Amino acid sequence: MSDVAKASAAGAGALVWSPRRLLEAAGPLLALALLLIVGASMSGSFLGAENLSNVLTRSALIGIIAIGATFVITAGGLDLSVGSLSGLVAGLTIMFMNHGLPWLGGGWGLVAAGIACALFLGGCAGLLNGVMIVKGRVEAFIVTLGAMGIFRSILTWLSDGGSIALDFSLRTASRPIYYGEIAGISVPIIVFALMAIVGEIVLRRTRFGRHVAAIGSSRPVAVYSAIPVDRVRILTYVVQGLTVAAATAIYIPRLGTTTPSTGLMWELEAIAAVIIGGTRLSGGFGRIWGTVAGVLILGFISNILNLSGLVSPYLNGAFQGAIIIIAVLLQRDRSQG
Repeated sequence: MSDVAKASAAGAGALVWSPRRLLEAAGPLLALALLLIVGASMSGSFLGAENLSNVLTRSALIGIIAIGATFVITAGGLDLSVGSLSGLVAGLTIMFMNHGLPWLGGGWGLVAAGIACALFLGGCAGLLNGVMIVKGRVEAFIVTLGAMGIFRSILTWLSDGGSIALDFSLRTASRPIYYGEIAGISVPIIVFALMAIVGEIVLRRTRFGRHVAAIGSSRPVAVYSAIPVDRVRILTYVVQGLTVAAATAIYIPRLGTTTPSTGLMWELEAIAAVIIGGTRLSGGFGRIWGTVAGVLILGFISNILNLSGLVSPYLNGAFQGAIIIIAVLLQRDRSQG
């Protein structure tokens, strides 16, 4: 076996199946099934088509971001700036579309240009984060924590502490991006599903995906195996930036405005979904389908809390934070056992 193959196999070591491993892999799906049963028993409208569609549509935005986070975390990285980046990308994209209205009109041409602008901004921000982390040799936690403050402050300055609103004439043209349906299925859900399928294939079936896992498992071994470690690590942050931009482009038509609080705590939800889905926070193993299950688990927990009224919805963040801590503790116990 070649050195590269050995490094990739090290990153995918968790794929050696056993009864215990199968139970661990099925954990997110079992938890999701249990939540569906609990929700249905607590509210008759829980399994209704309208409620399920609303939950899935809202979860799709975090899910798209979490797909990018899966690549970053699998490679042993971390990005805390995704929420503030989403707010900044939304603000700059709205400003770009408003200024382009006199030249491009209020049709789909300008909407497409706005989507391209968002992807460009997200990709550049991800590239900047990746370069500072990899080439600057600064911890990802420090770089992305600093970027989180910078992005949020710039958005607050641009909006003068208020809001940046999309021109009213553009709202009708952009509305289908969030509220549209194809064959009765919401557009955000379709985009999330397609990106999840592509992400799973890339992470599992491509050289890039195998390199991501190998780097997260053992960076020195990956270097010795001639894997382009720096390039792959930077690309994971670019992927994260692009997924943030994609989610933001879908989110903009929802309200037509952005404020300094846009995207607040989205990084917590994305990381929680990834960890719940079974991706190791220490890196080396990740799975997109698990992340999808994690996103749905968080979405249904929030929905059940709202429908039942047992706990204030303002405590959703507390539940998500507790879930992250518990999931990491369980991962630590397995690695030490």
